[in-house]
Amino acid sequence: MEFDFYVRTKQDLIDAVQTFGIVPYFSTSIPGFSLAEHCHPSALWSDGGEDSWAWKGPVIQTTGCAYGKFFEKKAAYVSRELFPDLANYRRDGYDFDARYDDGLAKFQDKQLFDLIEKNAPALSKELRQTGGYAYSGRWQKTEGTKGFDTSVTRLQEQCYVIISDFVYTIDRHGNKRGWGVAQYDTPERFMGADFTERVYARSPEESYERLMEHLTKLFPRVPEKALKKFLK
Repeated sequence: MEFDFYVRTKQDLIDAVQTFGIVPYFSTSIPGFSLAEHCHPSALWSDGGEDSWAWKGPVIQTTGCAYGKFFEKKAAYVSRELFPDLANYRRDGYDFDARYDDGLAKFQDKQLFDLIEKNAPALSKELRQTGGYAYSGRWQKTEGTKGFDTSVTRLQEQCYVIISDFVYTIDRHGNKRGWGVAQYDTPERFMGADFTERVYARSPEESYERLMEHLTKLFPRVPEKALKKFLK
């Protein structure tokens, strides 16, 4: 099996996530390893909104996959089958409280993780408001605690936090308006027993080897060094 597909429809993307297990959204250090490089231009981005950007939430909800900035600080879909191994490897076998107690997590990350865990699923704008985080957008700017984006990215890279949906504002005609707002969650809550019963079922080293074996099947001609760099 090699990473070879072409997306024209939402179902094509759903099939790709279920078939290949890992589908980064934008280009990565491995040539050809992204949705953007396997997507018809009109399906990648369109004025009408029926495109891969609008499909993110439905794809997550349909497949039950994890979505977040897991690789090279870029977003990717990871299937329910593979995500427990990715989380086990990235977490190094630690749940978040144990990581923090051992001095391996920053206090600001713990504050945000606790906020997400308590309120999940929660929109990013709600978390910023509840946690008193600063925000600077096109139409609004607020003062407050800095570092939300840095912490939430780090929590995604460590697989303690995922995006479980994108929520849109609906106008009075029933049409979606603006950009979808990320809804943050924990994989424990979103995936349930499929995740909790498997995430620590093997050693982090065994999970890493399983992930490397999967990537090697997708890219048999890519040097092992490059695959390790991507997975790091």
